[in-house]
Amino acid sequence: MTASPPLDGALATRVLQRFGMPDRPQATESTLRHLLDRYTRIVPWESASRIVRRAKHDSQEDCPVFAEAFWESALERGTGGTCYESNYAFFSLLRRLGYDGYLTINDMGTSIGCHSAIIIWLEGRKHLVDVGFPLHAVLPLPEPETETVTVEGQFFHYRIIAGEASRYSIWRHPHPRDLVFTLVDEPVSDVDYRAITVHDYRHDGGQFLNEVVIHKVINEELWRFNSDDSPPHLQVFVDGRRQNHYLDGDVAGQLASTFDMDRVTVAGAMRAMGLT
Repeated sequence: MTASPPLDGALATRVLQRFGMPDRPQATESTLRHLLDRYTRIVPWESASRIVRRAKHDSQEDCPVFAEAFWESALERGTGGTCYESNYAFFSLLRRLGYDGYLTINDMGTSIGCHSAIIIWLEGRKHLVDVGFPLHAVLPLPEPETETVTVEGQFFHYRIIAGEASRYSIWRHPHPRDLVFTLVDEPVSDVDYRAITVHDYRHDGGQFLNEVVIHKVINEELWRFNSDDSPPHLQVFVDGRRQNHYLDGDVAGQLASTFDMDRVTVAGAMRAMGLT
């Protein structure tokens, strides 16, 4: 099986500098947790850049941004992505730093094969990492003799329950939708993963092409925007409680400022959705 390639060394150095980390940190669990924390505070989970690329290109093959293009855009314009491109880019960075693992394609409820995640080997044990949701913790999978693992994260209490045929259900609390997804612990080749990413830009059902969604950790709080919510507002979760901050006037500018993103990208996505 063809493994996903590591990120270019010079670009990885720039990313780590942006994260405020040394050029070549040790590939440990502590470093992995720190990389995850820095990522979720610097790179947004967002569909705006995805919508803009779909509107710009006639062919879906021209839409995805893979590792190098993803990170260049993140550094220059403050963009991020949804699960396929985000996890691919993060995994490429981990590969450059010496981590061993693979990409997976997983299920969410009745939706089969709709979400990606990363498995990393640490000290002989598999750990689940996911910046494409994101999960705000590194989650060790249950050992063969156990069925459940619990991890206390900064924002959620996570539970991983082993199922059949390399399936694991991932839960979070407190949250009204506590089942996150079902991990299918099977490696996906680089060729297949990239093909799935391209396919997800199809006009007839590609994910998050009809709504502008942005998530990010800001000042140690979870901030969120969804263009389907009316009137437009930001949501922030403090101690598990949601607060709404309503937007008016230059909504794109306010979103770009809040999430430290390129205003042109945000405005282009809002315009493509007919929201301006």
